[in-house]
Amino acid sequence: MDVSDSASISSGIAQRYATAIFEIAKENKRLDKLEANLGDLQTALSESADLRELLQSPILTREVQGQAIKSIAKKMSLIPALQNALALMASKRRLFVVPQMVRQLQEMIAEENGEVTADVVSAKELTAAQSKKLSETLKAQVGRDVKINASVDESLIGGLVVKVGSKMIDTSIRSKLNSLQNVMKEVG
Repeated sequence: MDVSDSASISSGIAQRYATAIFEIAKENKRLDKLEANLGDLQTALSESADLRELLQSPILTREVQGQAIKSIAKKMSLIPALQNALALMASKRRLFVVPQMVRQLQEMIAEENGEVTADVVSAKELTAAQSKKLSETLKAQVGRDVKINASVDESLIGGLVVKVGSKMIDTSIRSKLNSLQNVMKEVG
């Protein structure tokens, strides 16, 4: 089995859990609370190495992972559908797909709200005015409200890398320097 097969399997697993959670939250009119929970969970995943280790560790038993994730979910006041799904995922040793599931749920909620999410990577943090201007510009391009998911990568030197759906726009100085370097290699 090659890596793309396992990535595809993980994506399918995450999609099934995301769909179930989304449908239950929608039916119970809890999508707003679910969206807030997902933001909290995403922040916890990015800030806590211990949480990432809990989700990925093949050493921890199902019981240990299950108890830990139940405690975390309760402490974070996650909606019952999300708490139950995380407990089920722990019992099935599938917590490793939680980051993918969170992203897919966020995309489903955005779709439900008529929004599209743009992943934006910049060399330095965007100001509120820059984010608003970028969101308006992208809205004009895609015809829907655009929610900015911003991150910082100082190695870009300057500029932006914007990904909306399957489209990617790379205006970073790093990519321009790489292109120039490739052209120079062809000439020399």
